[in-house]
Amino acid sequence: MTTAVAAASFLEGGSLPDRLQGGFGWLDWGVVLAVLIITTVIGGKLAGKQSSMRDFFLGGRKLPWYAVSASIVATEISAVTYVSLPSVVFKPGGDVTYLQLGLIGAVLARLFVGYVLVPAYYEREIYSPYDYMANKLGSHMRQVTTVLFTIGGILGQSARVYVTAVVLEVILHAPLGALESATGVPPIAAAVALIGIVAVVWTVLGGIATVVWTDAILFLLFLVGIGVALVIASNGVDGGVAAALSDGWDAGKFHLIDASADPTKAYTLWVALFAASWWMVGPYGTDQLMTQRLFCCKDARDARRAIVVSSFAVGIAFLAAVVGVALWAYYAQQPMTGSALELYEAKNDRVFPIFITEVIPTGLKGLVVAGVFAAAISSLDSIMAALSQTTMSAFILPRRKRELEARGEPVDTPEEARRNVRTSRKLVLVWAVLLCGAAIGMDAVAEHYTSILDLALAMATFTGGALLAGFFLAFLPLSTDGSGFPWAASLSVMTVFALAWHPVWAQGVCVAYAVVLSAAWAVFRVWPALREGRSGPWWQPLLLAALLVVILGLSAFGHFGAVEEDGMVVSYRSLAYPWYVPIGSLVAFGASLLLDERPFAGRSGVD
Repeated sequence: MTTAVAAASFLEGGSLPDRLQGGFGWLDWGVVLAVLIITTVIGGKLAGKQSSMRDFFLGGRKLPWYAVSASIVATEISAVTYVSLPSVVFKPGGDVTYLQLGLIGAVLARLFVGYVLVPAYYEREIYSPYDYMANKLGSHMRQVTTVLFTIGGILGQSARVYVTAVVLEVILHAPLGALESATGVPPIAAAVALIGIVAVVWTVLGGIATVVWTDAILFLLFLVGIGVALVIASNGVDGGVAAALSDGWDAGKFHLIDASADPTKAYTLWVALFAASWWMVGPYGTDQLMTQRLFCCKDARDARRAIVVSSFAVGIAFLAAVVGVALWAYYAQQPMTGSALELYEAKNDRVFPIFITEVIPTGLKGLVVAGVFAAAISSLDSIMAALSQTTMSAFILPRRKRELEARGEPVDTPEEARRNVRTSRKLVLVWAVLLCGAAIGMDAVAEHYTSILDLALAMATFTGGALLAGFFLAFLPLSTDGSGFPWAASLSVMTVFALAWHPVWAQGVCVAYAVVLSAAWAVFRVWPALREGRSGPWWQPLLLAALLVVILGLSAFGHFGAVEEDGMVVSYRSLAYPWYVPIGSLVAFGASLLLDERPFAGRSGVD
C-alpha cells in the first residue's frame, strides 16, 4: 500500500491530527530549531572559508581523522538504521540477524579499504576514486564511473530521504496536514522538501568541511535520541530495561547468527562472510559518498585510521536494534489500538514514529526528532557534495579547460578558482532538487521490498558491482585500456536488474536493453571497424550475444519464482540483494577484459 493510499484509508472518519494521540508542539519545534541552528553555526565556523575547489571538496586536506570517522558513521547510519532497524526487530519473528552484515562484512571491508585502497588513493592528490581510475586508464573511465555513481547515489540516498519523510509524515501530522489543506502539497513531499532545504544550506555554506563537522556533531545527537527512546520505552515495561531485554532474549529477538544456506535470505552468516564483505568494499572504497571524506585527511595514515575506527558504527546499529526490542516489550504490555494500530498496519515501518508521537514527552520528543533530521540530513548533504564534485571533475572542468586553452587564457587563477566554487554550489542545488524528486518517487518502489531497510540498502547495489570492477581494472597490473568497461558496466547493471525484478514489465525492459545494446555495438564497434578495414577478435560478438541471452534468461527465469495467492502473483522470490554487487562486479570485470577494443595492447592512461 503506498503512502497516499494508506493515508486515504486512515483518514476515513476523521483527519490524522484529530485521531492520532500526541503531537508536535511549539516546545518540540523550538528544540529542533535550536539544535539545527547551533549545529549550523558551529559547523560553519569550523569549516572556515572556501576559496578553491580544494577547500570546497577536500576541506583543504586538513580535517582531523576523528571528525572524518564520525562523519562516516553518521552518513552510514542514516535514518534507515535510526528508524527502520527498530521496526525490523519489532516485527513478529524479527531479530538482530541484520547485524551480521556489520559485525563481519563491514569490518572486513573497512580493513581492506584502509590497507589496500587508501594507499593507492594517496599516491597523488585526487578528488575521487574516479580520478584514480582516469589516471590509470584514461578520462573515459571517469565519465563512465561518474554516471554509475550518479545513478547509484540517487537510488540509494533518495531511499534514505524517503525513510525520514515517512517518519516526519507521522510525527508532524498536524502541521503537514494543515499545509496540505492550504496548498495541496502532499505531506510526503513537504517532509522531503523540509529535509532538502536544511541539507542545501549546510552543503552550500562550507562544502565538505561543513558536511564533515556537522555530521560529527549530529553523530552525538544520534546517541542522545536513541538513549532517550530506549529509556522511555523501557520505563513503560514492568521491570524496566532488564525485563525488556530479558523478555526479548526469551522471544529470540537477540538471535544473531543465521547459518541458513537459502540464497533468498539477506541476513545470513554466509552472506556476511562472502557477499557483504565483498559488497561493502564498494561503499567504503569506491563510492564517492564515503570516500570523499577519506580524501580530506592530511595523509594516508589518518585516512586509514578514520575508516578503520568507523567500524564502531555497528555499535550504533546495535543500540538501534535494542530500541526495537524495547518497543516490542512496551507494546506487548500496552498494545497499540485505534488510529495508531491502523497506521502501523498500513506501513509497519512506522512503529518508531508512532511511539515518538504518542509516548515520548514534549521537549524530549523534539530532541529525538532532531536526531531523525540529523540522520537524513547527514546522508543528503553528503550525496549532494559528492554528486557536485564528480559532475565538476568529469564534465564541467574538462570543458572549461578546453575553452580557456582555446582562448589562450590561464587555467589556474584565483578568479577561476572562485568561479569553480560558485558553479559547485549551483550544482548542489540542482542535485538537491533531483534527489528530493526521486525520494518522493520511492513511495511506489517501496512496495517491492519487505522493509524500508531492505529498500534503502538494495537500491545502491545496482551500480556498486560495476564501480568496484572499474577500480580493480585500474588497480591491478592488467593489459587493458578500459575500452570494454562502458559496455561491461551496462551489462553489469542490467544483470543486477534482471536478478532483482521479475514482473512482465521488467522482462520487457531487458528485451529493450538487448536490442539497444546490440544496435549500439553495431554502430560504435562493428561499423567503424569495417569502414577502416580492421577486425576485432571473432569471439567478441558471440560473447556479447551470450551475455545478452543470459540477461534475458535471468529475467524470464525470475517469473518461475512468483508467489501466488488466490491465483494472483503477489510477490517474487529473488536472490538476496547482498549478492548483487559480487555478481555485478564479476560480470563487469570479466566482460570488460573480454570486450576490450585492443586486447593485450597495454594501457592508454596517463599514469
